[in-house]
Amino acid sequence: MRIPVSWLGEYVDLPEDVSVEHLHAALVKVGFEEEGFHGFDLTGPVVVGQVLEFTPEAQTNGKTINWCQVDVGEAEPRGIVCGAHNFAVGDKVVVSLPGAVLPGPFPIAARKTYGHVSDGMIASARELGLGEEHDGILVLGSLGLDPEVGADAIDLLGLHDFAVEINVTPDRGYALSLRGVAREYSHSTGAAFRDPARWSYGNRASDFATPAPTEPAKEGSVPTGFPVTIDDTAPIRGRAGVSVFEARVVRGIDATRPTPPWMVARLALAGVRSISLPVDITNYVMFELGQPIHGYDLDTLTGGITVRRATAGEKFETLDGKVRSLDVEDLLVTDESGPIGLAGVMGGAKTEMTTGTVDVLIEAGNWEPVSIARTARRHKLPSEAAKRYERGVDPAVAAPAVARVAQLLVELAGGTVDTLGSSYNAATVPAPIELPADYAAKLMGVDYTADEIKSSLTTIGADLSASSGSYTVTPPSWRPDLTDKATLVEEIARIVGYDRIPSVLPVAPPGRGLTRSQQLRRSASRALAGGGLTEVLSYSFVTSASNELFGSATGGPVPAIKLANPLDSEFGWMRTSVLPGLIDAARRNLSRGLTDLALFEVGLVFQPVAGETYGSGPLPVGNARPSDETLLALNAGIPPQPWHVGALFLGDAVVKQPGLTAVRTGVADAIAAAHQLALAVGATITVRQGSHQAMHPGRTAELWAGDTLVGYAGELLPAIADDRDLPRVVALLEVDLDALIDSTSDEVTPTPIVSFPAATQDLSVVVSDATPAGDVLATVIEGAGSLLESARLVDDYRGTGIEPGSKSLTFALRFRASDRTLTAAEATEAKTAAVELAASRFGASLRE
Repeated sequence: MRIPVSWLGEYVDLPEDVSVEHLHAALVKVGFEEEGFHGFDLTGPVVVGQVLEFTPEAQTNGKTINWCQVDVGEAEPRGIVCGAHNFAVGDKVVVSLPGAVLPGPFPIAARKTYGHVSDGMIASARELGLGEEHDGILVLGSLGLDPEVGADAIDLLGLHDFAVEINVTPDRGYALSLRGVAREYSHSTGAAFRDPARWSYGNRASDFATPAPTEPAKEGSVPTGFPVTIDDTAPIRGRAGVSVFEARVVRGIDATRPTPPWMVARLALAGVRSISLPVDITNYVMFELGQPIHGYDLDTLTGGITVRRATAGEKFETLDGKVRSLDVEDLLVTDESGPIGLAGVMGGAKTEMTTGTVDVLIEAGNWEPVSIARTARRHKLPSEAAKRYERGVDPAVAAPAVARVAQLLVELAGGTVDTLGSSYNAATVPAPIELPADYAAKLMGVDYTADEIKSSLTTIGADLSASSGSYTVTPPSWRPDLTDKATLVEEIARIVGYDRIPSVLPVAPPGRGLTRSQQLRRSASRALAGGGLTEVLSYSFVTSASNELFGSATGGPVPAIKLANPLDSEFGWMRTSVLPGLIDAARRNLSRGLTDLALFEVGLVFQPVAGETYGSGPLPVGNARPSDETLLALNAGIPPQPWHVGALFLGDAVVKQPGLTAVRTGVADAIAAAHQLALAVGATITVRQGSHQAMHPGRTAELWAGDTLVGYAGELLPAIADDRDLPRVVALLEVDLDALIDSTSDEVTPTPIVSFPAATQDLSVVVSDATPAGDVLATVIEGAGSLLESARLVDDYRGTGIEPGSKSLTFALRFRASDRTLTAAEATEAKTAAVELAASRFGASLRE
């Protein structure tokens, strides 16, 4: 919602130096969201000029320009080149002098063009930001203006004004009007509010050269005599489609009169272009009071009006010239010839007001929100009227809105109000709500005083009566969102101030903090992030092909959950692996120039058991806590959802720099991340040679926690990497985090710090190249016994000096005793025991 500030100031007192920041702050305080600022982006000098003479000059490019002499209130006229032809000598126009800046921005300067020095520019309405029409320059006489030459055109046309924009939530439709926003500003600041719907508009302090109307709208006699029939035989949800219908006739208008500049400027700031005076007036009142208005050319109507639902196969041409096939739920305004309007959405082409309209029937209805919303979406017509109706319009404002339109048609279009019309009102009075006196304090945690409760509710327009221990509150007609005591408390909190609500974090009762699994999952995330990886979150929806490729190491169909109503038909399956999301994230970042990536994700995967049926449990009702039996049935319909950790590496692990070559990432980085992950949760993993259908043969490792296979680390198959526009080497890791955590013990045994020195030795053994290095390492650790503190593989050599079909594995061993300093002989003896066990199992021999 855009709020022109001068317009807002007619209904609520604003500071003289009111600013965008002040207005946004005041409206945010009462629950709106700040959206932006809008102005005409125009600075002077922009003045009124009068054309003294002009000479048409044909040009070689086929155009004819006018060399004009224009009086701008200075000692000498200015020479200006103008390409428009819709003016005559003596016309008063808007002249942008050198130094002015028009919207764009478009700075004006004296410049040579078409053989002349043009000392300014005669401006069009579009160049001034008043609309998109560009039929030539803006002739002020066509607007009914005869200002003094040299006068400030910015003030004359209201171009000094600006608008703030706020986001109005769907439950606060009353704020889609200057009336509603002014009331809310009053709530926020305490400024005096003048309700424009209560027949008296107060003193309008307009800054425009042509002020807004100052006479109050008169209620006058109740219009009668125009036949209106309400025939809603198919209400939605048992609610009638219309509750209020007001109609009034104004005769003898001059529809060709120009819309006053102040109204054009305000509508432009509100986001609506000027169309014609009668249409502009209906739009103006809609923004002013929040009540959409429709005007019919009375001479095009046949008989009276009937409000009814459409019949099957019925068609209707709307104002935009499209013939629409109607639905039986569509609510129509009809006359004896057929439909003349989609109620609350858009009028019809044959009864629209034109420049030839003389007599007007003004109509304002209060339409059922659900019906209007469905019609607008069905026909793809998101109009300003529908936006207000589907949020709820004040039923009490229809009659004042019709009177206001009639008033403006009389004052600006020269019409006369007729007694012919109709008034139908079946709106229900808002139901009273019982509010216990202590309910607000219990719900919000704030000790509101009785005066604060009463003043807050009366401020928003509610009627309130107090009794012993409670209040009876009747919401105002413009607040259909106030339906129960909780919504009343929300208003109390909003009006008194959100700053009164304490920010206190609840303390978890003993034993109800994070579970052990939750703590370890957080430890895993922190460890990977601390190791330099970046956490990402990806969608759980994937393709069936992705599930089959990454969800199983061996290939073949993978049981998966299919979505009943996917956002994208291609991504219609719940993921069985986190790797597809990581690969998509890598592609996206790589396309944006990020060539060195280390990503990880901790998330749920969905792994149904083949043959099981899921999702068939009973659904609970929404207004009560499900029973234990219902919860058990629901849980039984959910497939296993273990937590997985995935990681992806590509590019350089160490970038090239002086004295150091780049180091590419690979499978070693994925395995190192697996060890880092295991260390974070207190687990021990064993790395073994493995295979996975999506990973490179020979560069894939199985990750074991005891006797449980918990994941894989490896490099993506080059063909898959190429298909996904990734580098040839992409290292991957995926671990079943739940299984890894389950392999750990609740008891933590600390490792004592030993102060005695260590003895280090290297061990090189020759084994068959088919023997996994991990198996040899495990055997060395087992054979060396308790004196071995650590062992790691440091070299895998195959080549000269090694028999074909064999390899040399070198291990760095560190020995230490907890109670003494080891001798070299003791360390050698332990190493020899390790070699003997490796020899017995794998035929290993010491490398000479």
